[in-house]
Amino acid sequence: MNVIEFITNNIPTLLALVATGVFAGILAGLLGVGGGIVIVPVLFFLFQSFGVSPESAMLVATATSLATIVPTSISSIRSHNKKGNVDFELLKRWSVFILIGVLAGSWLVTRVEGTLLTILFGVIATLSALNMLFRTGKSALYPKLPNTAGQTVMGSCIGFFSAMVGIGGGTISVPLLTLYNYPTHKAIGTAAAIGLIISLPGALTMMILGSTPIDAPAGTFGLVNLFGFICIVPLTVIFAPVGASLAAKLDAAKLKKIFALVLLFTGLRMLAQLYL
Repeated sequence: MNVIEFITNNIPTLLALVATGVFAGILAGLLGVGGGIVIVPVLFFLFQSFGVSPESAMLVATATSLATIVPTSISSIRSHNKKGNVDFELLKRWSVFILIGVLAGSWLVTRVEGTLLTILFGVIATLSALNMLFRTGKSALYPKLPNTAGQTVMGSCIGFFSAMVGIGGGTISVPLLTLYNYPTHKAIGTAAAIGLIISLPGALTMMILGSTPIDAPAGTFGLVNLFGFICIVPLTVIFAPVGASLAAKLDAAKLKKIFALVLLFTGLRMLAQLYL
């Protein structure tokens, strides 16, 4: 089957991927999450419609999501940086430890079953959402970030778990930073930069070291599906600045609610796929 025939036979899927790109781009700019919390579950279900097993679908969705986050993060970083919401000092302290976590997590993805990744994605998204929705009283539980050792653990864990579930880092880093009295808008902007540190080495590792599943969708190299990448990326890049503009107009409380509701919906949907 050639490329034209493949596209012709999958018009509904193409339209779904286009819609995913638009929505993911807006979320990338609005929430600093790289769009992975949308892209992973959408690709997970779409790949299954191609006849791909749930296990293989999750592996390919995870790697493909990381690949799409690379250009999206770059676009989002530029938009947030213009507004002064990217903390480069924090990035200097955390970047090495995030990278170590990413390399470990992305290597592990090439060795584990997709079911484990699905559970991990659902749990991380759901717990993060519940934490933000039901944290009462003062938003921050601690007055400032922990010491160097504590921040080392934070950066490593953000990189490790984000790479394993194909997200840009905002899903974990935004609620974690705000827990330590870190300004929400700056947490969102900095999360966009963290997404680039996570997505680029993570996607390359999964593409080079990952073994393509026998039932993987057409156009998959390693664990990255180039068809999904090509469909989603242009629109995420175009619409990320739109989301960033919206973020500047909304207050911190509204941003947290939007972020939490998206996470909760996504997490429960992924877990439901396994147990219902």
